Amino acid sequence: MAAHPTDGSRTLDWDEGRWLHPPVRVDRAGDGALLVEPAANSDLWRHTSYGFVHDDGPALLAPLPADGAVEVDFLLDYTAQFDQAGVLVRVDERNWIKAGVEVSDGLPQLGAVVTREFSDWSVAPVPQWSGREVTVRASRSGDALTVRARVADEPWRLVRLAPLDPDAVALAGPFCCAPTRGGLTVRFTGWRQGPADRELHPSD
Repeated sequence: MAAHPTDGSRTLDWDEGRWLHPPVRVDRAGDGALLVEPAANSDLWRHTSYGFVHDDGPALLAPLPADGAVEVDFLLDYTAQFDQAGVLVRVDERNWIKAGVEVSDGLPQLGAVVTREFSDWSVAPVPQWSGREVTVRASRSGDALTVRARVADEPWRLVRLAPLDPDAVALAGPFCCAPTRGGLTVRFTGWRQGPADRELHPSD
């Protein structure tokens, strides 16, 4: 396993979070999953290249301590341009990180957007993840946030290492956006918190 396992992690009930920008619709499925429909044209982005600021994507957030990690599971079953879901770590409207899978150029892309007044974006195609349950993990330690992701019990992939002020008060949890359409529904299947990863480059 490429990252520290989630020993000591705790499952969060959906009711433990508070909505940043409530979705159009939210329902609990019979199996406990949370079904979330973001508003049409919703997104999280600041300035870079596109020239606009969007801060209206729904996210279910809870406090993320300075030495903690958060994991979110969701089903990758969406296919429209820029459909996206994953984890949002938010300090304020100008300082935040979102990571997960976003459809771009016809393919699901694993990536992250790091925003410190201006947003950036990095992606890598993961077409083999389509139709599967994805887990995104954001681990906060020292002055850094380490983002990893995987499907099933495959090894973790390092997605991003980003700066995060160790003294910042941050919230984190599942998010989704639908920048180009209405009617997207994302199935979130799990939400956990636990201790931060021990190392950036674990040996096992």
